[in-house]
Amino acid sequence: MKRVAMLLFPGVQALDVSGPLDVFAEANAFVAPGQGYQVITLAAPPLPLRASNGQLLGADLSLAQGLAAADILLVPGGPALPDETPGAELLDWLRAACAQVPRYGSICTGAFLLGHAGLLDGKRVTTHWNDTQRLAELFPQARVEPDRIHVRDGALVTSAGVTAGIDLALALVAEDHGAAVALSVAKRLLVVAQRQGGQSQFSPFLRAPVDERSPVARIQRHVQEHLDQPLGVPQLAAKVAMSPRSFARIFVREAGVTPAEFVQRARLDAARGLLEGSDLALKVIAWHCGFGSAARMRRVFVQRLGVTPTQYREQFRREG
Repeated sequence: MKRVAMLLFPGVQALDVSGPLDVFAEANAFVAPGQGYQVITLAAPPLPLRASNGQLLGADLSLAQGLAAADILLVPGGPALPDETPGAELLDWLRAACAQVPRYGSICTGAFLLGHAGLLDGKRVTTHWNDTQRLAELFPQARVEPDRIHVRDGALVTSAGVTAGIDLALALVAEDHGAAVALSVAKRLLVVAQRQGGQSQFSPFLRAPVDERSPVARIQRHVQEHLDQPLGVPQLAAKVAMSPRSFARIFVREAGVTPAEFVQRARLDAARGLLEGSDLALKVIAWHCGFGSAARMRRVFVQRLGVTPTQYREQFRREG
């Protein structure tokens, strides 16, 4: 029987806690008695504590009691973690606890707690798509992989945002008991045992410009309104009366990506919107979004999102 410990703290995301723990609890129905998991929660007083959704949570053990009590230790996320500096006492506990367990890791923004404890240095890690850049900035010695649903690097496991903790738990169950057991658990919970593609398919590629009045912002709006037209550097530079070289340099400085990268991201986001909300044929969407052909659009989707346009539509289609 393996003991899975989940850290709790004020402001924790409740689904980061309950999703993975339900996976381990359900796994017990598909393995021999005594070969499954015991799930426990750990927290520092005072209790109960309030999760980010307002739910009150209790805990099985204090941090001191749970220091050496786990085979797997997981740290869930919370909406405020990317902008908080945790206390020294919690970080000391994390370092000591993670040094004593065979496997440890984070769900969603729980990676920030591990990062502040120095436990991500030199490791391949991931977190919620909205916070991967912040994680990389705060912990430059970590190797952040922004498109992964979950990552295993030695004893450390990390997952993408929120429900990706379920994927992480299923992967750990598969390690312990095989893919068949993990698949049975996934079916019981009505989730897929292994998602197609990475978490980039859930994230918007485009970000609002810093200054809406800047020439770069004008070009970004032009791109989004004229995706079916040629959008090379010469054409875009002419729109703001700049030389191609100066335009490309300023665009990279202000937007953080090359003009060609921005154009491809804009086309991807537009295509995703049409796949989600329309019945248009793939070749029509490809033409409207400037890919030229359905085959070209398919190549870009597979390269950037890890799924085909058809697979994307099946997963994200909005019913009218």
